[in-house]
Amino acid sequence: MKFDHLLSQKCMAPMDAIGLVRDGDTIVVPTGPAEPPRLLTALSEQRRRYADVTVAQILPLRKYGYEDPVTSAHVRHLSYFFGPASRQGGQDGLHDYIPMHFSELPSFFTQGLNPADVVFSLASPMDEHGYFSLGLAADYTMAAIREARAVILEVNPNVPFTNGNCQVHLSEVAAIVEGTEPLAQVGLPAIGAVQEAIGGYVAEMIPDGATLQIGYGSIPDAVVMQLMSKRDLGVHTEMLGDGILRLIEAGVVTNRRKNYLKGKTIATFALGSSTLYKFMDRNPSVELHPADFTNDPYLAGQNNNLMAINATLQIDLIGQCGSETLGFSPVSGTGGQSDFVRAANRSSGGKAFIVLPSTAKDDAISRIVPVLSPGTHVSTSKNDVNYVVTEFGVAQLRGKSARQRAEALIGLAHPKFRPELREAAKQMKLM
Repeated sequence: MKFDHLLSQKCMAPMDAIGLVRDGDTIVVPTGPAEPPRLLTALSEQRRRYADVTVAQILPLRKYGYEDPVTSAHVRHLSYFFGPASRQGGQDGLHDYIPMHFSELPSFFTQGLNPADVVFSLASPMDEHGYFSLGLAADYTMAAIREARAVILEVNPNVPFTNGNCQVHLSEVAAIVEGTEPLAQVGLPAIGAVQEAIGGYVAEMIPDGATLQIGYGSIPDAVVMQLMSKRDLGVHTEMLGDGILRLIEAGVVTNRRKNYLKGKTIATFALGSSTLYKFMDRNPSVELHPADFTNDPYLAGQNNNLMAINATLQIDLIGQCGSETLGFSPVSGTGGQSDFVRAANRSSGGKAFIVLPSTAKDDAISRIVPVLSPGTHVSTSKNDVNYVVTEFGVAQLRGKSARQRAEALIGLAHPKFRPELREAAKQMKLM
């Protein structure tokens, strides 16, 4: 292969590769499953040799030594969206956080709003033309690569070579580290009676030929499991997971009736099992694209009958959805929820669903509340919210008055909380 000599020149040990990082740098790392474990482990082991280095990432899945609060002056974590490995650090105030719509994050780099000095990413082995595929996440990483001083890839044969705008040429890469570690995997969440009931309501409202955007969580996956009788569904989503894979394998998702990017399953990152990752490898029907393409409300809204299904933690009587914090305590991030709510609202025949159980903590707390808990971040605004679904039914809020919204949402609450919600609504002059 004509690129073999150049490839061998750029291959190095992880400890040598991280030598390209300078004090004060921001290292951009892709969404969880595409984080490179050998590079981040080496950085962690050598963290005390650096000063004021930041690792910026969405949804980290593994906890690395650099997150040690004792050495935060050396290397510190910056979240675009908290994940299992970073949530506690965010809640303790040890990690920084940048609010943003996922669709706009790539532009933060290109417009100079956020630095991208170095990129660390997993990648597939190089093809015969000298290209690697960022086969698990195109997200914001492709934009960061265009701005970075140094791109360091951890090449792993388990990473799929995925089609789409997610490929990087050897000439753009400063260093390559080889790895064979198993990829991070996330299975389908457990689905109980409440999730199944909510999924049933949503599934009834999804027509044959619709295009799906499915968020992560037990309720969106409960919807997926109840779509097996549908025909010719399409996919234009943020996250590609095993739930969608099951629909593809069952022949439910064909993408034949999509009017935008027909025949293609479109996503910006994948998070699932090794079976999913193998399915994606060199599959011409699957494409990964950056988030400013997949999540752009105008572009995603070109899909007719776009069904956006996303979960929230809490909703108030005017329809504001708090999906990323519990009061002042961070849980996740804005991500692409509002991107796809707006996309579905502008789609011809589209529907945006916000789904949530009516209660939390074994029915001790209502998730439908008069006002959001103090400090809660509004993820989907009252102006954008459309369908809200709990195990007690569906409320369509778009175009409804504040009084009508309050009445409809109280009807979705657990019966034991409805009297106090009505009393609160009266005090708020909503009833």
